[in-house]
Amino acid sequence: MSYINAFLVGGLICAIVQILMEKTKMLPGRIMVLLVCTGAVLGAFQIYEPFVDWAGAGASVPLLGFGNVLWQGVKEAVDEEGFMGLFMGGFKACAVGVSAALIFSYIASLICEPKMKK
Repeated sequence: MSYINAFLVGGLICAIVQILMEKTKMLPGRIMVLLVCTGAVLGAFQIYEPFVDWAGAGASVPLLGFGNVLWQGVKEAVDEEGFMGLFMGGFKACAVGVSAALIFSYIASLICEPKMKK
């Protein structure tokens, strides 16, 4: 059942993003920022964690999950370091994911021939 929940939730998030891209004048970058901020806000109100427990990877993998991870990192760092945790927590929490994205995209650019859009 967890696979079905993950598939349905991930598909629903993707469908909502696709609707936003096609029916509004929002640029893709702004939609990504909206998703990350929404995940952080839902995490701050302690709504996102029970949602992730139910939906699994369908909720933790998209950009909403990234915003939630940033929020959790900032919250933990503020508890440990105080005010300076505001600046350190997000970097500590997402360092592995961002590093992996950079490394894999670099490898992909070596394998495939990058082209500019016309």
